[in-house]
Amino acid sequence: MLGALGGFLGMSAVAGLLVTAAVTPAIAVTGMAANNGIGVFEGLPEYLEIGTLAQPTTIYAKNADGSDRALATFYSQNRLPVTFGQISQAAKDAAIAGEDPRFYSHGGVDIQGTMRGVLSTVSGGGVQGGSSITQQYVKNVLLQKCEAMPVKTAEQKKAYQTCVDESTGVSPDRKVKEMKYAIGLEKKYTKDQILVGYLNIAGFGGSVYGIEAAARYYFNTTAAALTPAQSASLIAIVNEPTSLKLDNPDSETNGAANGYAKNKERRDYILQKMYQYKKVTKAQFDEAIKTPIEPVITPSVRGCQTAGGSAYFCDYVQKIILNDPTFGKDEDTRAANFNRGGYKIYTSLDLDLQQVAESTLDSYVPKSYKVDLGGVLVGVQPGTGRVLYMAQNKNYTQDPEEAAGGDGSFSAINYATDYAYGGSGGFQVGSTYKVFTLAEWLKQGHSLNETVNANVRTYTKFKNSCTGDWTGSYKPLNDSGGEEGQRSAQNATTNSINTAFVSMASQLDLCEIKKDAEAFGVHTATNAELNSDPASVLGTNNIAPLTMATAFAGIANNGLTCSPIAIDKIIDGSGKEVAPPATKCTQSVDPTVANTMAKALQGPVQSGTAAGMNTTGKDMIGKTGTTDGNEQLWLVAATTKVAGAYWVGNITGHQDMRRIYPTHGTTPAIARTAVQRAMMSAAVGKYGGDDFPAAPDKLVRGVQITIPDLAGKSPDEAKNVLKGLGLESADGGPQDSVQPNGTVSATDPAAGSPVGKGTVVTIFTSNGSLVAVPNVVGQKASDAQKALTGAGFSVKISGSGGGDAVVQTQEPAANTPAKQGTQITLTVAAAPGSAPTPGGNG
Repeated sequence: MLGALGGFLGMSAVAGLLVTAAVTPAIAVTGMAANNGIGVFEGLPEYLEIGTLAQPTTIYAKNADGSDRALATFYSQNRLPVTFGQISQAAKDAAIAGEDPRFYSHGGVDIQGTMRGVLSTVSGGGVQGGSSITQQYVKNVLLQKCEAMPVKTAEQKKAYQTCVDESTGVSPDRKVKEMKYAIGLEKKYTKDQILVGYLNIAGFGGSVYGIEAAARYYFNTTAAALTPAQSASLIAIVNEPTSLKLDNPDSETNGAANGYAKNKERRDYILQKMYQYKKVTKAQFDEAIKTPIEPVITPSVRGCQTAGGSAYFCDYVQKIILNDPTFGKDEDTRAANFNRGGYKIYTSLDLDLQQVAESTLDSYVPKSYKVDLGGVLVGVQPGTGRVLYMAQNKNYTQDPEEAAGGDGSFSAINYATDYAYGGSGGFQVGSTYKVFTLAEWLKQGHSLNETVNANVRTYTKFKNSCTGDWTGSYKPLNDSGGEEGQRSAQNATTNSINTAFVSMASQLDLCEIKKDAEAFGVHTATNAELNSDPASVLGTNNIAPLTMATAFAGIANNGLTCSPIAIDKIIDGSGKEVAPPATKCTQSVDPTVANTMAKALQGPVQSGTAAGMNTTGKDMIGKTGTTDGNEQLWLVAATTKVAGAYWVGNITGHQDMRRIYPTHGTTPAIARTAVQRAMMSAAVGKYGGDDFPAAPDKLVRGVQITIPDLAGKSPDEAKNVLKGLGLESADGGPQDSVQPNGTVSATDPAAGSPVGKGTVVTIFTSNGSLVAVPNVVGQKASDAQKALTGAGFSVKISGSGGGDAVVQTQEPAANTPAKQGTQITLTVAAAPGSAPTPGGNG
């Protein structure tokens, strides 16, 4: 800092140099330090880097006709830069007349004005007045660099204040610095460029910056349409924004009651200067002077709360920017860039589907209820990951008091997304998670027709290669009765049978089930590791609805899962396109597995737990989810074109969703089908849907196994044979049989029948009560009778032939099982070639 004497000498030297600056700026700049010894010039660049002005960022969505609709605007400075031709001549003239009448004749530094400032400085101890428009422009450019600095920590706040002091402080060396930059700017830019730059950067009170934003805010007009009176009032504000702005009608010194006296005084001074310099006629001047100051304050609302029902999607887009390193090295930098960068962010939101999502939730899930009830509908596009709709049963707010108080209808938390993108910890997903056990089941070569034991039982061990095998005691139950016994994987999926899926998981690796979920993009909402204990098979992990919609989109897309994206295109403040965050698509499972999963998941929609949801005539998959105590309910569905998740449940508390009747006279558990029916019908109506590819027979029917002939084997031996073939066994009890007592007599299905893996084969054992009828055809009748009676049968002989008669037929036939004492009928005849029986008159 220059001392008092040094300040006098330095400023005097500067004053002497100004004549040179006015005539030959280049000589002034290059010669100042050498010829006059003003050390502050040393090290300063010749030209000031102006940079990009802070501009509002706007988020857009698409209307049905393809036009863009602004959802929300964000800014730290409400500024709308305009070109020279978009500013009325009156505004340009007012700026020059009021701030720098010799603007078009000096070389960046106004000699007369600055000399007055020099005299004031050396006599009063501070730099006062005299700044040209170019110098003011320099000061504002330097100040804008300060405004972009973060101010969270004490150190950051100190650095910010130092920057502000160096940019605006009252000191001779700052004045010298400002002068050099101003002279440099005059060498690099035209006068018109400097003037429009000044009018775009100047502050007009509060967060209003630039002539266009000021015109809209104070008079609800544009910079191009400003009248001389309006122009003069706005330029007056620049001189002293805090005391001369027009949005405080209750001000005692500058309010509505006194006609905004302080602003009028400055305004009229500017008008007089405009008339003096022949910028307005006498008639225009008289009219302007007589014009009362009547501001039409038109605030430019900002933030996602202006987006209505799309506010939570808007908030998600904002969080994407704040979490993406592309937009800055840290969150503070990204926030500053977002609020100052002038981005035009064109999103994936489909306003048609968004409207359906909002109205459906409004109808079925009230914003305020006697319990803390939440509901979300969110949908994505398979193959692209584009988020098409995102609605919630709450009014959006970022006001902590509003969110915490009142009737519970406001929330700052986005329940559709992860914690990092909305503050939600997610919710248990219940049986929707079973699809990942199904995926692993099919990957391991099992089929949809393969059956498992779905009886309620206690499990003590599961394979888990992630954490080591699980041991303990786990006894899962079903949602309702009558779901036990042998169940195929298809039946288990259609009817969401807990015990069947745990039985399936007991034959798999829990770690691999977890990995399958991760392959479909599934993760917890807090980014904690997915749990992989036995209970996780039934959906105990806390997951966001958007994540589950993404996973089902992957199933519907031949197993190709694309991470969700919400931004289609970004244009920065300079008009250049910026690459938005891109989706990442990965093949989660083989397409044949995905297609078989899709076949299985059509079961719940067609005849299972989600029956009645699909009335579109298009293929649709779906899976319900219900957590313990019916606290959280889900229904996730997908066509080949749109996948959507519906969650309704407790935000806090433990209310049973089957015991409340918030709307339509029904429970959320029953109503979820109607909710998704409305949502998915609208999705199909706009995007259509294709048939899912056929599932391979191998994964539907499985490898067919021929049941072997187990007759005569011991029951244990027979069970081992069946187990080795991948078949289950059941005891059919004893039956009459020719097999030795206690051995296998028969099976059901019978030997030679083709069946799928897991099929239960019923084993029957012999009680030894039957004997195979001996074959006596061709024997002499006497010998046959002896053989049959010896075996315990009675004999009846029919026919003739005498003692040499031969058995022609027997009934029952040979080898027929029959109980002892059964009568065997023999038909006999004379042996061929034997003599006739003597007698008669022969």
